[in-house]
Amino acid sequence: MTKDTPYVLVRQTDVADRQAVLDVLTEAFTDDPVACWLFPASDERGRLQSYFYGQLLDQGAAEAYLIARGEGASVWRALPAGQAPDEEHPNAPDMDQSSIFGANGVRLRTLGRALAERHPRREPHLYLSCMGVVGGRQGAGLGSAMLRHRLERADADGLAAYLEASSPRSRALYLRHGFADLGEPVHVADSPPLWPMWRQPSR
Repeated sequence: MTKDTPYVLVRQTDVADRQAVLDVLTEAFTDDPVACWLFPASDERGRLQSYFYGQLLDQGAAEAYLIARGEGASVWRALPAGQAPDEEHPNAPDMDQSSIFGANGVRLRTLGRALAERHPRREPHLYLSCMGVVGGRQGAGLGSAMLRHRLERADADGLAAYLEASSPRSRALYLRHGFADLGEPVHVADSPPLWPMWRQPSR
């Protein structure tokens, strides 16, 4: 796939696509360092991941996209100035996740608190909550196509974008698409690092 791949490969989802989005993200992040730290029991990870991504989809103003034949998915939110996802985010420190996530809820709350402290609030921006591609299609340009599809509209609207990269590989992808590190990586206790990243709109 080249940089000239048509954007028609990417489509915004509706309620009927919910399970497809959850399945893609769960598969894409099965071996992700942060997902493995949050949900260390491999026999429970898929179920807990799916629930976690479902909470992302349920947030206000969430936009989900699928690409190609359901081989990649992304979840975005447009946030106004002064608001960060800690107000509704499944990682919010004041939310009790123990009934669903058990002992994993402590890690979720701790990491969520650290990420919320770093999330910028100074201006409206587009937040990429999550983006993943299924294992057999990683490296084929699907992530780049999804990024270009949504960032082109953000540029037209003059809207900055923010995300947290969960691996060196994803960070490298985002750097290629105009994102830059926003301070030092975030990590808590023995967690892997996450890289807060910010992108100014292209004029």
